[in-house]
Amino acid sequence: MTQTASTSQAIALLRVTSGALLLTHGLIKLLVFTPAGTAGFFESISFPGILAYPVMAGEIGLGLALILGFMTRWAALAALPIMIGAIVPHAANGFTFSNTGGGWEYPVFWAIALAVQAMLGDGAYAIGNPLKQKV
Repeated sequence: MTQTASTSQAIALLRVTSGALLLTHGLIKLLVFTPAGTAGFFESISFPGILAYPVMAGEIGLGLALILGFMTRWAALAALPIMIGAIVPHAANGFTFSNTGGGWEYPVFWAIALAVQAMLGDGAYAIGNPLKQKV
């Protein structure tokens, strides 16, 4: 399969956008809702409060990795459980995210976008995988 320059840039746009959104959500949990408040929210939706901490760390760390294009495939795959977990509290609210409490459409779309990113790889302007041997 041949990639054009615009294809590589489109892949990078998906990567950077997904990373920026993950980073934003993680920083909101950390700085606005606070770790304790986020843990309390997780408990209020029947998740263990302790899960708030790896979710915040994952959103921040994996968001930065995606923005930089660092091990993109692995970062996108590692973010999938976070998005799948985000579907659970929204499942009973219906499809549309504008429904009260937010429906499941947005986290499902985001999970699919991350799966697509994992399949596509880095795109343009990426650090790449320094652990991968150059041939």
